[in-house]
This record gives sequence, C-alpha cells and structure tokens, in this order.
Amino acid sequence: MADDRLRLSVLGPLRAWRGTRQLDLGPTRQRALLAALVLRPGRTVSADELLDDVWGLEPPGTGRRVIPTYVFRLRKCLRATEDAPADAVIARGSSGYRFADTTAEVDAASMERLAAEAAAAERSGDLIAAVRAASAALDTFRGEPLTGLPGPFAEGHRLRLAERRIALQLDRAAWQLRLGRHREVVDELAALTGIHPHHEALAALLMRALHGAGRRADALAVYTTLRRRLVDDLGVEPGREPRRVHQAVLRGEDEALGVPVRWERKPRNELPADGGELAGREAELARLAEAGDPAVVTVVAVDGVPGAGKSALAVRAAHRLRSGHPDGCLFIDLYGHTEGHEPLRPDQALPRLLRAIGVDGAHTADVDELAASWRSATASLRLLLLLDNAKSAAQVRPLLPSGPGSRVLVTSRQRLTGLSADRRVSLDALEPEAAHGLLRRVVGADRVDDEPVAARELARLCGGLPLALRIAAARLQNRPTWTFGYLVARLADDERRLGELTAEDHGVEAALRLSYRQLPEGEQRTFRMLGLVPTPEFEPLAVAAILGCSAAEAERSLENLVDASLLLQPAGGRYRLHDLLGVYARRLASGEPHDVIAAARGRVLRLYAVAARLASDWGVHDPATGPSMADAPFADWTEATAWLDAVGGDLTEVVGYAARAGEADYVCWIAEGLVEYLIRQGRYEECRTGIGLALPLAEASTDRRMRAALRRGFGVAEGMQGRYESGRPWCEEALRISREVGDRHEEARALAMMGTLDSVTGEAERALAVLREANTLGRSLDDPYIVGMSIANTGMVHARMGRIEEARSFLEQGVVFAENINRPRPIAMALGSLGKFLLGLGEHGDAVPLLRRAARAAEESGDIDLNADCLSLWGAAESGLGNVETAVGLQRRAFGLLSEHTRPQLELAIRNRLAAGLFAAGDVAGAREQFRVVLARTEASGHHTERAWALAGVRAC
Repeated sequence: MADDRLRLSVLGPLRAWRGTRQLDLGPTRQRALLAALVLRPGRTVSADELLDDVWGLEPPGTGRRVIPTYVFRLRKCLRATEDAPADAVIARGSSGYRFADTTAEVDAASMERLAAEAAAAERSGDLIAAVRAASAALDTFRGEPLTGLPGPFAEGHRLRLAERRIALQLDRAAWQLRLGRHREVVDELAALTGIHPHHEALAALLMRALHGAGRRADALAVYTTLRRRLVDDLGVEPGREPRRVHQAVLRGEDEALGVPVRWERKPRNELPADGGELAGREAELARLAEAGDPAVVTVVAVDGVPGAGKSALAVRAAHRLRSGHPDGCLFIDLYGHTEGHEPLRPDQALPRLLRAIGVDGAHTADVDELAASWRSATASLRLLLLLDNAKSAAQVRPLLPSGPGSRVLVTSRQRLTGLSADRRVSLDALEPEAAHGLLRRVVGADRVDDEPVAARELARLCGGLPLALRIAAARLQNRPTWTFGYLVARLADDERRLGELTAEDHGVEAALRLSYRQLPEGEQRTFRMLGLVPTPEFEPLAVAAILGCSAAEAERSLENLVDASLLLQPAGGRYRLHDLLGVYARRLASGEPHDVIAAARGRVLRLYAVAARLASDWGVHDPATGPSMADAPFADWTEATAWLDAVGGDLTEVVGYAARAGEADYVCWIAEGLVEYLIRQGRYEECRTGIGLALPLAEASTDRRMRAALRRGFGVAEGMQGRYESGRPWCEEALRISREVGDRHEEARALAMMGTLDSVTGEAERALAVLREANTLGRSLDDPYIVGMSIANTGMVHARMGRIEEARSFLEQGVVFAENINRPRPIAMALGSLGKFLLGLGEHGDAVPLLRRAARAAEESGDIDLNADCLSLWGAAESGLGNVETAVGLQRRAFGLLSEHTRPQLELAIRNRLAAGLFAAGDVAGAREQFRVVLARTEASGHHTERAWALAGVRAC
C-alpha cells in the first residue's frame, strides 16, 4: 500500500504533501495560520492567539470569524480521504484549535531529531557520525524558513530557525576542525562571514580553519576585518573568544586553537610497482576503481582461485586511485597464503601502519589499543590502503582506517564473508581471447601467429589462469628453441602438468597445495574426492554419493570450498572445479586406497543409473536387472527427471567416465537408461554417442540383457529422429540376440519397435504381424507398456489402411493402457494418436479435448517434439471448428518449439499446419512463406506427402 502520510515543510516555503501529491494550501494568511498550528504540535491555540499570530496589530474586518473559515479549508485540503473525520488533522477544542496528526512528518522536527543525534555522537566521541548527522540536519533546510509568510509568529520563528541553522553550521564546522578537515570548511565559513559580518563565533572558527590549513596571514586578516566592522558599525571591540584565537594564531599555539597536531611528513606511497599489461580484467578493474562515498571509508574485497591475478589487479586499481588519496597510499602483505610465513597478526600489522603515517604506536601489544590509536590517527586522513593476501576477516577488521574518503582494497583467496565490504569482486579464469592475448604480449605476436592452434591449446591447458599462463610464457621466453606445440605436449599429461607450471620459487602446484593444506580436515577430504566426480559441473547429490553422506552435508562442505576459492559456483546449487584445480584434485584422489575409490565411484555411478532408469518411460516395468531401486533418493520419475535436468551438461561424460574406469555394468545401465530421457529432449546425437561407448563393453557386462537392450536403444534413437530405414536393422539384431539368450522381455521390446518402424514406412501387413506378436508376448509377460505400445501402433496401421472401425477400437484401447501405466509420455502418445485419427476423419469436436490433454501430458513429460506435434494437431482441430485465432496461436507455440534437433518430417508437418492456419486467418504472405520453406526442404528428400500439401498450399495462395 502506498504511503499517504502527511508531510509538511517549514524550513523553506511552507508546503505539504500526501504521499507524492503536493497539496494546495490556499492563500498566504491561511498558510500562516497553518504554520502557527504546526509549529505548536499538540498544543491548543485560541482563535485570538491565531489572530495575533497571523495579523498582529492589523486584524481583518471580519475579526475572529475568519479563523473557522480558514480551518475548514485546511481540514478539507489536508485530510487523507473525503470521508476522513473533520478533526483528523486539525482538532477543535473548547478553547481553540490543535494540530492533531501525530503521524505527520514535519521537516523541523526531523531537523531537531538529527541535530540531537549529532550532539549525542559528539558527546560519545564519534565526530565522524556527528558531522554526518549535522549535515543531514542542515540538508532539511530548503531556503529561508517560512518564506514569505506574514505575521509576528512567522517572523519570530523565521528568525529562530535561521539562528538554529547557523548554530548547526558552526557546530559542524567545529567538529570538522577537530577532525583536521580545515580546507573543507574554509569556503563555507568564509561565505557565512559575508552574510553575518558581525558574528564573532563565526569569525573565530574561520580563523582556526585558516590557521589549520596553513593560511596564517589570512587568519589574522579575518580578525582585523572583524574588529574594524565592530568598531565602525557598533562602536565595540571584539569579545574574548576572537581575541583569544587571534593571540593563539600570532603565537602558533596549535593546542590552544584545538587544531590536531599534524606530523611533518611527506605522504608515503608504498604501492608495489604496476606490473605492466593486465589481460582481460577491464570490467573488474573498473569496478574496483569506481568512485566511493566521500563521507565514509570504502572497502572493496577481491577474491578468487589461486593464481587468478588478484594482487596484480588490486595494485593496478590502487595506482588508478592514488591521486584521490593525498595523505598516503599504504601497502601491507598479510601473508595469509604464503609458503613459509605465518599470517601476519593485527598486533604485528598495526604498528607498521602507524609508523607509515608518522605515529609511534608500538608502546603496547594490545590489539584493541593499537586499533583505537590507528582509527584516531587516521580520522583526519584520506588514505588508500591495500591489504594483500588476507587470511580472514578477523585479520582485516582492526586494520581499517576511519578517515572519510579513505579506500581499502583487500585481496584474499577466501571469500571474506565476515568483512563488511561495499563491493566484492571474484576472479575466475580469463576468457580464451584474453588468455590468448596475454600469450601474444609476453611471448610475442610472431611466435603466437606461427602456431595459433597450439597457442590456444596452451591457454586451455593453463585453464586461463594468469599465473599458469605467465609461467608457461616465461618458459617459452627462456627457451627460444621450444615451440608452443612442444610445451603443449609436455602439459597434456595430467601427471606432469602442474610440475611443468613451476618457475623457481613459485608455481601453480605450490599455490594450490598451500590452499588445500589450510582447509579443515572435512573440506580436505571433500576436495580430494572431487577428483572422482564424473562431470565438469556437479551438484550436491552427486558429491554426497561420492562422500557417502547426506546431500545437506555435502552442500555445506561444497559451500566452504567456494568460500575458500577452491571451487567455482556458476549457478546456485551448481559447482565446478577450475581445470588446474581439477588436475590437482584428481592427483590427490589417486592417492586414496583402491577400495575407497572403487566404493565412491560405484555409489555415484549407481546414482546416475537409478536416475536414468526411473526417468525412462519403461520405469518400474523394467526387467529386474541392473542396480537395486530399493533405496533410490528419488520418490518417482518426476524427481529423477528434475535431477537429471539440474545436472545438465553432456550426460555421455558419465558413460565415458564409467568406461574409462572399466565399470562395464554401469556403462551399459546408464547408456540404456538414458535413451528415453535424451530422446524426449531431442538429444539424439548424445543418445547415440552414449550407446556407442557402451556397445564395446556389453560383452563384458554381467547383465546379459545389455547386448540386445543397447542395440534396441540405438534403433529407437534412429527411428525417433526419422531415420526409419537405418533404425530397423538395429532392432532386428536386438531381436536375434534376445532370442539367442532367451530374453523374452527384450524380444518383446524389439518386436514392438520393429512394428512401429514398419508402420511408418508403409510396410502395413508386416507391421500388423510383428505388432501382433509383440502384443501377445507382452501380455504373457504382463508388461502394460509393450501391450499399450503395440495396440496403439496397430491402430495407426489400420488407420493408414482405411480400416476406420478397427483403427478406432485399437486406438481407444491404447489410451486405456496408457492411462493404466500412468506416465505422461505414453498418455500423450496414445491421446495424440487417437486425436490425430479423429482429426483425419473431420471429427474436430471430438479431437480437440483429446489433443488438448495430449499437449498438456507431453509438456509434463518434457518431450519437446511430442509437445510440438500435439500442439500443432490441436491447432488444426481448432481450425476445423472455425476457431482461427486460437488455431494460429497454437501453431505458433508449436513452431516455437522447433530446433535443429527436431525430426525433419515433424518440422515439415508443423510448417504446413502453421501455413494453413495463417491462410485461414488471412495472412496470405505468411502462409506462402512457410509453404515455400517446405518445398525447398523437400525438393531432394522423400517426404512426398508434406511436399504435395505445400504445393497445393502455394497454388491456393
């Protein structure tokens, strides 16, 4: 709900608002009457008092009768709503009127509150907070208070508020002088002196400010001018305070003037040298160098993986910021992650920082006393402080200066979550182009251009890590006879790569080893075992399987590794090891006992096998081979599918991982289980690749079903992509093998798929015979999926043969079986087949609800092609009912689902249906365009039906 509180401003022209709407307060004297009430909050004011306040000695001819009239108008103007009570804002009592809105916001009250905060902060010794609050109080003034309002009351309060403003200005200036901000207040005080030439306290402050700013002669001139004005204009001498300040300036008595003692020193610049080119960090550099709030200390934290170039980036940013910090640029290495050094403690760092600004603060070892001395000494300074290589937020916090406008840059491998930072910048690997550019600059453009492919491969093997890239480039610099290709060959072996990326006393492996050793024992184990993850990106459940713990425990450990900058987080709940960190983790994992590695690998592979099995259409109807499903971490197919979706990436990486480990059973189980899941998403090539990796190991698998199942899966992938002729031989081979080994389930599946392929290639009689055999075998095995699939496809064969009643009967039976299976994809396929059949008969009214349900089920299943087909068929049925606008909308939704993975025949059919819908809607040009696309794509193909439809469409257009 919008804030509609009443707001009033008296510190300038009198104005009022309800929310953002400014109110019309009426004529001048009506406004003056409102001011007389507002500035007496809660007090009842009589009509006679109000007459005197507004008109003084010249009351109106109507006398006090004018007061109720003004009050009536003001009530009407100020109330929140038309039906609000009349006295909600201005109440009427027995003796007068009272401003009654206790929720109203009056700027004069806000000013007094802020002024009180400023005074309280000054009493507590927090001058910075006092100055900030006083500035906020002064910001409430918008000009001369009660501008233009007549009457004795307005005149008196105008003078009172003006004096309050001057007092606040003087207080703020005095506090700023105590902070050493002499130059900041000189201009403001000089301007005020011009307005108030006889104000002695103001002149005294100006003299102190000028003296503190090193302008002693100007300070003495202020006194001379003040004395002349007082004598000439008023006939009096200056009072005690300006005389005291004058004498102190003459004698140079800083303490008497309240001027902080400044040590005569040249501001130090301790920043390390800027190391030349900084590749690929322009955005991060701009963020570090952004302007900060001049009223506070700005803290910017930089974190990232070891070797990401955090220090180099911070040094470059510090050099850019140097000119804005005239009191010094300080640097200190906190040794948070340095081999052979203990992290620098605050009680060690603070004396060094104090000496750097000319203060001897080493008389105590107490951290709190040292930190207090540091804050006091820096309160008037605008410093740039670079704290490099921090270990923790606790190490950094005592080192923060207090001077407004100061900037602190902190670098750390850890994410310093306990540090209150204004900005955080996390560094990852360089983008490929930036990494390539770094090699060009360091090694030389000519050498890089001579071997561009090898140079890019070198950048990839270095993981885009600046430290690794610079070491590799240095090796090529120092060995002119080495080629990029030669160094790439040396780095290609994981066992040698980290050792090759070492130069003298520093290297990638040393940096990674130190970060690893600083981890708690639990996170060390997690990092080691991440060397066993099967995919470049992973999520907590997979890591939990490897560790043998709960997903929540795994996630906590992973998040700790993210904070330690040993793990990247590309998205919430998703994690990834930097390439070189992955090499290091795999090396550490290889040192684990063989039985530990085998058990961890088995657990994670079983997780993928179970998820793939549950997510498939066969689901729990699978034969009892493969890993046990008893304690699966997924309640049903939706959870398994959602997890596979979240895992993302190329799932054949898991199959390849299992193959490299020699886990023949898991290779086959995962590849076969993923067939249905991948096909639903149109990932046909990935499906074929996975099966291709598994087929050579099928003979070694203890699950004898796999030889036939994998071949049948390959045939399914081929057929679902429209490669019917090449799909059938795979199914025939699966049938042969299943009969050889007596696997009746695989025999039935192979027959059902063969019949499906025959039905769409025009082999009607053969299709009916094969499907009949599959149906009989499926019933004997009590497998509803095989029975339902064979019945539905039998119905489609009858439909193509013109056997309407047989087709209707079989298709309706197919829907019943699909609903008993209770999986969305079989339901969508069965409903879609029946709906398409009815559409062909012109029974559009009966087809629409079936196809609507089919589209929704297909969407739920995640089968993109099936969803597109059902939407398009639904659109065609709506068009048949004359619902042209609905039809075109559905066709456009279907068209939007097409991709490079869509089966060619399905794409052509959807384009034709879209064109027909557009034509019916009067968009002849759009229809013609789609028909022509179909013609172009069928010119050399065998899609005769779709081509004939498009030719007829073009003629109609």
